[in-house]
Amino acid sequence: MLIISLIMKKILFIIIILFSATFLFAQQFQLNNGAAICSQRKSQSRQLVEKSFRVENSARHAFDVLNYAINIDLVNCFKVPYPHNFISDVKILFQADSTLKQIVLDADNVSLTIDSVRLNVASYTHSGNKLTIQLDRVYSTGEQAEVQIYYKHADVTDGAFYASLGFVFTDCEPEGARKWFPCYDKPSDKATVDITAKVPLTAKLGSNGKLRDSIIDGNTIKYHWVSRDPVATYLTVLTAKNNYQLDIVNWTNPKTSEVIPLRFYYNLGEDPSYIKSIIGNMTTFYSLEFGDHPFEKNGFATLNNEFAWGGMENQTLTSLCTNCWSESLIAHEFAHQWFGDMITCSTWADIFLNEGFATWSEAHWIENQYSYGVYKNEMLNNANSYISSNPHWAISPPDWAVSTPDVNTLFNYAITYLKGSCVLHMLRYTLGDDVFFAALKVYANEYKYKSATIEDFKTVMETVSGKDLNWFFDEWIYKPDHPVYRNIYGIYPEAGGKWSVLFTAKQEEQTFLPYFQMPVELKIGFKDGTDSIVKGFNSFNGQEFAFEFDKEPVAVTFDPNNDILLKQGSTLVGIDEALQAKSGFLLKAHPNPFIHSTQIEFTFNKPTFVTIELYNSTGDKILTLLEKYVPSGENFIDINGDGLKAGTYFVVLRTSSKVESLKIVKSN
Repeated sequence: MLIISLIMKKILFIIIILFSATFLFAQQFQLNNGAAICSQRKSQSRQLVEKSFRVENSARHAFDVLNYAINIDLVNCFKVPYPHNFISDVKILFQADSTLKQIVLDADNVSLTIDSVRLNVASYTHSGNKLTIQLDRVYSTGEQAEVQIYYKHADVTDGAFYASLGFVFTDCEPEGARKWFPCYDKPSDKATVDITAKVPLTAKLGSNGKLRDSIIDGNTIKYHWVSRDPVATYLTVLTAKNNYQLDIVNWTNPKTSEVIPLRFYYNLGEDPSYIKSIIGNMTTFYSLEFGDHPFEKNGFATLNNEFAWGGMENQTLTSLCTNCWSESLIAHEFAHQWFGDMITCSTWADIFLNEGFATWSEAHWIENQYSYGVYKNEMLNNANSYISSNPHWAISPPDWAVSTPDVNTLFNYAITYLKGSCVLHMLRYTLGDDVFFAALKVYANEYKYKSATIEDFKTVMETVSGKDLNWFFDEWIYKPDHPVYRNIYGIYPEAGGKWSVLFTAKQEEQTFLPYFQMPVELKIGFKDGTDSIVKGFNSFNGQEFAFEFDKEPVAVTFDPNNDILLKQGSTLVGIDEALQAKSGFLLKAHPNPFIHSTQIEFTFNKPTFVTIELYNSTGDKILTLLEKYVPSGENFIDINGDGLKAGTYFVVLRTSSKVESLKIVKSN
């Protein structure tokens, strides 16, 4: 490559705004956005906000619940004055994961009174919201046993069990199931559910799984719902109402011909007809993208104004706010049947696998219905809103795995929903569509009916892509905030009618944050009106990229398609002599340009641990030249150029406190 003319290096600095005003300023809150409806109503709930679900670190879970068989009498809850008290029993089948003498279940002391515990039981105590059951003997690893708990629910409003004006429903996320039945109330332990519930003959009742039978006895009816597939406790649901309207749409799996009933429970005066008309297409689309619809049935039920959220993705029966038959809300909640229900977050530190996925899937449904451009606008709006209201914590703080945060934190709209969805888009951009969607389907299949951690998801994406993604998850999932770019570029004439573009990727330093590595694209606009996209991988601050062209460039646009959604910043055009010299503060090369070899000189005033690496012009590391302590004074290393192609390279020197780079040119 020819030496760049010095004449053009005297260009004045001109600040060019990197992002449009629509990116820098938040859009108005969109109530037709499914994630927004869901999150806004969660955060507005006084009961949920006032109650923190923090729990103390508990002992290792020594057993695995296999099935909950609940028998519950709700008839009294439908009678004036609509009390909350009922009688019930639950038979719990479990398996010992280690030598087992007792089991400890979650059972709220205010809501639940334990009358007796039977089967394989020596004694029990109920205090501190824990039901501790001493078993009749020691059970060995792999052995199964049952306990049957008879209990009453008090006439209290507890934010999990609701009864009013002929309406009864449960709502449990994150840890409210313990308020209406004793259970191991963590999302990591999923179990099948068998629920028999008695209500007045005038009421319809829906629950998890498939309706096995409904038996009329005088003025009452017993509904028997059985879930073939394991359910997390917070996704276990009862929904019942006098004079509920019920429509059923049958969806046929195009690959297996299996017929899946999709049930619509709704209030008088509501009209779910549009959603009924598209739900088949939505089911087909998600099945093709994420794997077959995972359950025997599915459905939606609108509730009353006691329901605090916009939607709640109970397994196979989603709860919705009154008259909330919004397409975007349905797209969000229905996506949860794959990501949240079929695959459930192992801990609340893994909530990204639920809400980030559902919010991104909502936009992906829009992409399917309209175009990629409409999808991209939705994602840019998500990024826009995140930046305007970023509370500055990570998507996945590790302590959330042990101590469940309050719901305002756990379900923060900016972080859990918006940033989570944008991270998935950026992973799609990083891997490319073919790899991303193939890996997503592998993840869905591998963890079907299980709980997963973010690390499980990362491992699948790495395995399918063949790439190390530690850097991506570390900066976007486990660290807060986002990069603020202050990029610099220059356009220079070369001999022989050629032109060079030199681009320096720079970010503002942020306390306690890593440098945000990302693959980057630049759009080079030419004098003849054409443009070209060039790519590189930006792995460190101040990294320089050089590109040579046969025609005159006139403009450089960083990230022209806004695929690095979560960013702010500006780009400076033109590099003067002082700035050019700064990049070589520690480094010199003799000769430069070179043909066969060049010697790199660097100087320190004290012994220093140094890493020196060689990168090509698109940011790919070629080799590590040095990685050791060097003495004070002048130091030298040689670069053999015989194995290098002609072109521009960068020597990058790193110490614990700084990074310096030097451009070198290999000639023919």
